[in-house]
Amino acid sequence: MSKPRILADENMPKTAIQILRNSSFDVIPVWEIRPGLSDDDVVNIAVSEGRIILTFDKDFGRYALTNPNIPGVILIRIPPKSPEYIAQRVLAVLATIEDLHNKLIIVRRKTIKIIRIR
Repeated sequence: MSKPRILADENMPKTAIQILRNSSFDVIPVWEIRPGLSDDDVVNIAVSEGRIILTFDKDFGRYALTNPNIPGVILIRIPPKSPEYIAQRVLAVLATIEDLHNKLIIVRRKTIKIIRIR
């Protein structure tokens, strides 16, 4: 299975994105495309490029459950202690879950919840 392609929402720390990139993940942060994109635009880019959305924004959890075309969402629901901590939690998810597509993955401090979205 190839590594998932990720679209990082603007709320993802730059250092966390760099750690993911250093771990050989294809991560494009929204701010590199165009700062201030609407949620709809972020979803459209994720759909057109087949990228999993990585975000702290609960709205994308709702998008995942209502938009059948969205590739998948990793929703971080933990206090952002540090960019390194966030990156390590995301890397743990990426190492644990074989296929992120068609899933809403909710990452909490001690648990990971997986909801199939289609």
